[in-house]
Amino acid sequence: MHRSGLAASAEKRVARPSKPLKDCKRLLGRGLRWVAQFSERSFRRTFQAGLMLGALVVSGCPSTPATAPEPVFELQVGDLLFQDLDCGPICDAIESVTHGVSGANLSHVAMVSRVDSKQVWVIEAYAKGVVEVPLDELLARSHDAAGNPKVLVGRLRAAYLPLVPRVLQAARRRLGKPYDEAFAVDNDKYYCSELLYEGFVEANDGRPVFELQPMTFRDPKTGKTAHVWQSYFEELGQPIPEGQPGLNPGGMSSSDVLTIVHAFGSPKGWRPSSRSSTEHVESIPQST
Repeated sequence: MHRSGLAASAEKRVARPSKPLKDCKRLLGRGLRWVAQFSERSFRRTFQAGLMLGALVVSGCPSTPATAPEPVFELQVGDLLFQDLDCGPICDAIESVTHGVSGANLSHVAMVSRVDSKQVWVIEAYAKGVVEVPLDELLARSHDAAGNPKVLVGRLRAAYLPLVPRVLQAARRRLGKPYDEAFAVDNDKYYCSELLYEGFVEANDGRPVFELQPMTFRDPKTGKTAHVWQSYFEELGQPIPEGQPGLNPGGMSSSDVLTIVHAFGSPKGWRPSSRSSTEHVESIPQST
């Protein structure tokens, strides 16, 4: 098939350098040859020639347009931060029986509670109980091989965004409450995903946004209760709550009520998919 004359002409125009660029290159080449002919005794004249060439480069030659910098990701109040913690056997046990979005191993979740010009804050149930802490404190807990925080950002779909102020009000009323080591949903103590579950229930007039599921503490490879959980609950003096209602960060990250919009780093096992709108891994500026 023969190409049309219009297409060939367009290709010809693209292939040939513009006349100003050709003229500029020719002048530069001539000037450089002229400078090379001078000896050290003609330094002053050589220096003047160098200035002339510099001016030519700055003012006369076409330049390649600068590439626009990529936009910096900005967190929003209400964003959920899903984290692959490095806390030892307990985190490993949690991640082995839960399934995060796109295969990610996730063992913690928090919510962005405040954003201003100098600082981002998150609210969470962590080792010290329910607290509101700077984002930097959360990001510093675990890093991938490239040194980036192993955190994914989930953003609520538009229909659920109006709930955020009331979710945060409910969570702040629980500030100072102890961490729920027994993973029970009715003891006025809170683990990370339980805190947010209860907040959304309150904000949504008693209707759950995230669903409770039967919990399991069994090793998926053996079908038996994992040794780490046996020891854990023995030390607490509590029965293992096998089959009791609960939820976890991995399950929440896969919910249809949110979309993964950003990755600070790469949690173990994470394989970005079409469900995630993240295109690359980057970090937002750290607060000071």
